[in-house]
Amino acid sequence: MNPIPHLDSFAEHLAHERRVSPYTVRNYRAAVVAFVQELETSGKWTGNFATVSPLQVRSYLIETGRNKARRTLHNHVSGLRAFYLYLRRQGVVASNPFTGLTIPKLDKPLPKFLTETQMRDLLNAPILLWKDGKLGEFDAFRDTLALELLYGGGLRVSELCALNHGQIDPGQGVARVLGKGRKVRLCPLGPVAVECLRTFVQRFELEGAHNAPVVCTRRGRRLEPRQVQKSLKTHLAAAKLPLDMTPHKLRHSFATHMLDQGADLRAVQELLGHANLSTTQIYTHVSIARLKEAHKQAHPRA
Repeated sequence: MNPIPHLDSFAEHLAHERRVSPYTVRNYRAAVVAFVQELETSGKWTGNFATVSPLQVRSYLIETGRNKARRTLHNHVSGLRAFYLYLRRQGVVASNPFTGLTIPKLDKPLPKFLTETQMRDLLNAPILLWKDGKLGEFDAFRDTLALELLYGGGLRVSELCALNHGQIDPGQGVARVLGKGRKVRLCPLGPVAVECLRTFVQRFELEGAHNAPVVCTRRGRRLEPRQVQKSLKTHLAAAKLPLDMTPHKLRHSFATHMLDQGADLRAVQELLGHANLSTTQIYTHVSIARLKEAHKQAHPRA
């Protein structure tokens, strides 16, 4: 396959001007590549994006909808719309053939989360494994800290792995977190997470330098998200909890438990770093669903 025109400059634009995450850059690139491959397969690729017609776009969406999940289809359309918007601003094309297209709506399943009891069992798992001789001391205390920060602060796993000691104010119990779109927000961590951090640093005589990673290996190297995900599976198994739970579902648990305890929706939106309130509102549906289930099980007229 020949190099796709304007794709590299589009990726640079996404990364350095729009400052989207590396995952978004990767996914949008993949959407453009898949689109061009489909045009090549059908013999309709001219090497010029300006010649692509709305009819060709509709045919691509129909074909993609047969072979890919609906969410993948939405992600591809988002990437291709952004690509054509970029091409228009660069004067490469006169119109965006993806504008105004109707695509099937996404189902909105309620996010999965752990109950408060399950969360407590998970948080206790690393130390219990250490006491049973199944996990090293350093890893046990480090993993406990990671879980407490993910749940206590509602952090994304990428935010946790990027967190440095200089971003945390232990006295105030807050962290300055660099989130999506390079937006900085203040995350209260709670006294338990702060005490876990203090214990971890003191117990293993860590320097805690300003730019040193909070969640690290024994040699002080920064953990990668996949390492956090792998250790989470170990602790889920130890606590006899569903293995399909991910670090992001701990974030779901954080939001759900906050709302269950009466937190204001706008406050939860700020804590999670959501740009739109509609993104946060899904957690109110979770709480309502739980209330309805409790009513169904307990009320004589349910």
